[in-house]
Amino acid sequence: MSINVVLVEPEIPQNTGNIIRTCAATGATLHLVRPLGFSLEDKYLKRSGLDYWDIANIQYYDSFEEVVEKNPSGTFFYATTKVKQSHSDVKYVDNSFIVFGKETKGLPESLIKANLETCIRIPMLNLEKARSLNLSNSVAIVVYEALRQLDYPGMR
Repeated sequence: MSINVVLVEPEIPQNTGNIIRTCAATGATLHLVRPLGFSLEDKYLKRSGLDYWDIANIQYYDSFEEVVEKNPSGTFFYATTKVKQSHSDVKYVDNSFIVFGKETKGLPESLIKANLETCIRIPMLNLEKARSLNLSNSVAIVVYEALRQLDYPGMR
């Protein structure tokens, strides 16, 4: 069983470092789509990823289209604040790809509109004042829901 996290053009190294730790601890593969808003040598990225770099499975791509092309058997879900369907309302399967956008803008509107049936959001209070959760927190919430549905494969 596998879960995949896709970060489309992440901007903040600390978030990506935290997500590396989450992926390493859960066995999820992290797919990073360039351009990245930081250098892979960034001290904040290294510090937040700690010593998890060598146990995390990280793949790099030049576009989101490349992710889709190289993973044709994947089931894709798109995280956004712009839909009503909750992250816990969908059924995650083996080889699910959970796609997150950049911290400042989220996913492109065209990608959301083209995939409305598989777009998900994390429920929150009053979205006018609290626009969204932190990216690394959002990844953890959705990944653990997907793993819960799959009965935490290989985890103790």
